[in-house]
Amino acid sequence: MARISGVDLPKNKKVLYGLQYIYGIGSATAANILEKAGVDPLKKVSELTEEDVGSIRAVITAEYKVEGALRSEVQQNIKRLMDIGAYRGIRHRKGLPVRGQRTRTNARTRKGKKKTVAGKKKAPTKK
Repeated sequence: MARISGVDLPKNKKVLYGLQYIYGIGSATAANILEKAGVDPLKKVSELTEEDVGSIRAVITAEYKVEGALRSEVQQNIKRLMDIGAYRGIRHRKGLPVRGQRTRTNARTRKGKKKTVAGKKKAPTKK
């Protein structure tokens, strides 16, 4: 089993797709890593030798920020926006969509489950 950056890569997948299980590595980055490491992207993870795994690990640690370091950097960036009172920081603080989406309808993922607010009662009309 190949373990890179604290993540166990799935044995039955090709290396190109297995690397994408690491936070911060997408398809283009995975292809670049394999090219620099000199590993065939069509190889299965189970077919990798220790040298292959070592070279992939070396390229990732030298050139990319992944997993814990990347997660903490993203959280620090969000915290900085909140501290300086930027519009995006305020949206984060309130738990609303940050990137300009509408909130009158939808936005349920960010806003959470519906909280029903009672409607205003109409005053009875006199005759």
